[in-house]
Amino acid sequence: MSKEVHREISLFRSLIKNRRFTLILRCSSFCSSPSKDFIFIHEGVPHLCRFDDTTLRILESILVCNDVKLLLQITSTLKNFMRYESLQVLREISALRSVDDNLNIVEFLVRVFALIGDDESCLALRYEALLMRERNSPSDQRLRVSCVEWFTFAEHSFQNGFCSIARMACEKALLCFDTNSITFDSETGQHFKYLIEKIEELKDSAAITASSHSVQAKTAQYLKIKPVETHSDQTFPLIEVIKGSASVMFREGIKRHHLRQLHDARGRYRSSEMS
Repeated sequence: MSKEVHREISLFRSLIKNRRFTLILRCSSFCSSPSKDFIFIHEGVPHLCRFDDTTLRILESILVCNDVKLLLQITSTLKNFMRYESLQVLREISALRSVDDNLNIVEFLVRVFALIGDDESCLALRYEALLMRERNSPSDQRLRVSCVEWFTFAEHSFQNGFCSIARMACEKALLCFDTNSITFDSETGQHFKYLIEKIEELKDSAAITASSHSVQAKTAQYLKIKPVETHSDQTFPLIEVIKGSASVMFREGIKRHHLRQLHDARGRYRSSEMS
C-alpha cells in the first residue's frame, strides 16, 4: 500500500474519530453547560468534526484504485474500521435530543458503507433509520415511513439474501394500509390492491426462501455429525450431496473420477505382476 493511500486512510480515520469525540462532548453538554474546550472543538475546527460530503469525497478518493488486490485490501481495512466506529457512533447519538441529527448521522454511515461495498452493514443501518423514524412518527408525522419505503427496503434485503428481514419489512409495509378504508373500484384503490399483492408475494417468497435456507443449514449440520458410512471398496465416505449445491457436486465428481483412475491403475499393476 503506497504512502499516499496510507495518508488518505489515516485522514479519513481521523475525521471519523474526531467527529465521534465531538459527539461525546456534545451529548455531555446536554447535562451541563458547554465548556470552553467543547466550543473550541465544535466551532474552531468544524472541518474536522463533521459527517459531511467532504469526508465522503476523501473516502471516494481512497477507493479510486486500478489495482484490484490493493483495492480489496483497502476496502477490508475500511470495513473493519467503520463497523467498529459505527457501533460507537450509534451508541453515542442515542443521547442526542434531535431526531433529525440522529437520522443525518445514520444516513452518512449508510453512504459510507455503500461506498465501501458493505451491503450487510448498509442494510442494517437503513433498517435502523426506518425504525427510528417509525418510533418518532407519532409526534412528528413527517417522519412516517411509507409502505413504498418499507417495500423497497424489503426488496433490497431479499435480493441480498436477508430473507427474514425482508419478511419483517413486508409486514411493516402491510401495516401501512387500512384495508377497511380502501375502495378497490377506484383508480387509487386498484393501485393499492396491486401494491398489496406485490408485497404479499414478496413476503411469501421471503418466508419460503428463509425456511429453505434453514432446512439446508440443519441438513449440513446433520451431515457433519452423522456417522460416516463406508464400503470395503471405497476410499471416500459415501455422503449424499445436498441437491443444488453445484460446488459440492463438482468436488464429489472429481473425487469419483480420481477414484476410478486409482482402481484402473491398481488393476493394471496387479495384471503386470501376475504376468
